[in-house]
Amino acid sequence: MIAMEEMETLTLKNLPLITLITGEDLGQYTQLKELFLTQIGYDSSDLNMTYFDLSMVPYSDAALDLESLSFFAEEKVVLLDHFLDITTANKSYLSDKELKQFEAYVENPVETTRLVIFAPGKLDGRSRLTKRLKRDSRLFEAAPLKDQELSAYLQHYAQKHNLHFEEAALEALLIKSNFDFSDSLNNLAFLESYKKQGTITTDDIQEAIPKTLQDNIFDLTKLMLNSEVDAVQSLVKDLRLQGEDDVKLIAVILGQFRMFLQVNILAKRGKTEQQIVQDLSDILGRKVNPYQVKFALRDSAHLSLTFLQNSISYLIEADYHIKQGLVDKDYLFDIALLKIMMKTAKMSR
Repeated sequence: MIAMEEMETLTLKNLPLITLITGEDLGQYTQLKELFLTQIGYDSSDLNMTYFDLSMVPYSDAALDLESLSFFAEEKVVLLDHFLDITTANKSYLSDKELKQFEAYVENPVETTRLVIFAPGKLDGRSRLTKRLKRDSRLFEAAPLKDQELSAYLQHYAQKHNLHFEEAALEALLIKSNFDFSDSLNNLAFLESYKKQGTITTDDIQEAIPKTLQDNIFDLTKLMLNSEVDAVQSLVKDLRLQGEDDVKLIAVILGQFRMFLQVNILAKRGKTEQQIVQDLSDILGRKVNPYQVKFALRDSAHLSLTFLQNSISYLIEADYHIKQGLVDKDYLFDIALLKIMMKTAKMSR
């Protein structure tokens, strides 16, 4: 069970003495924090609930409230936000003396106070305070989700809202959202407003969810590889009217062609799809999405290494000359795309 699902069982009545909400997945963390505040019915005007943003107010103000007995009711809730001192962030808002004071509170909390700590980021596992909080608090951690966990949560979420995914529609939503938790929920909200209930199809996803720059570049690349010159020029014109800069467009297209080249090289070495995912993750120092590799293999299978190397060279050359400012950047970008399409046309003969 992921943190979002665990949070759904929490209420003000069963709130423990200390609750710690943290996580590296900042999109999921934001959703987790919002859900928590909803679950406990947080109201800034409620005198039994006090909120302190430690990036804005001194800890001494919070400590005074934290260590005192409840005055207006039998119990009170104290929320400490941006408690970065227990994370690996390079920011610290508490002095050493204040950290010891807080640690002493954690060791012996006030029975009538419910302490809530919001700490975005990765917890500092070496810190004694962090270890104690992990032991003595109810921990909700927005850890990066596996694809299967994200899929299962989205299906569960959709069912609660009387929606169901057609086969392949959930995969299309995940790809559209780049397998990001926060983007997936935002896009699901678009689908909710578009279709109140029933079955979500791939057509619904295309209709309801706005196109991202990545979507447009994906379409642009497909048009380039099919040598559809007029369609390429029309899409580039639209992107410029939307305010997209040519340098930014080149960077995204370059990323796509580099992925094509990388998977091609590894595939020619006899690597399986799973091995390619692992090798690229090791090389890039981050987890590469398996679906990204799957579609790159599919779309680049007919492309030669020479073509991909030349295409990357044309784009890098255009980027260099644009940054030199010697020639009109629109012209340089258009020429680079035309060169790629000319090479594509020769390959298909």
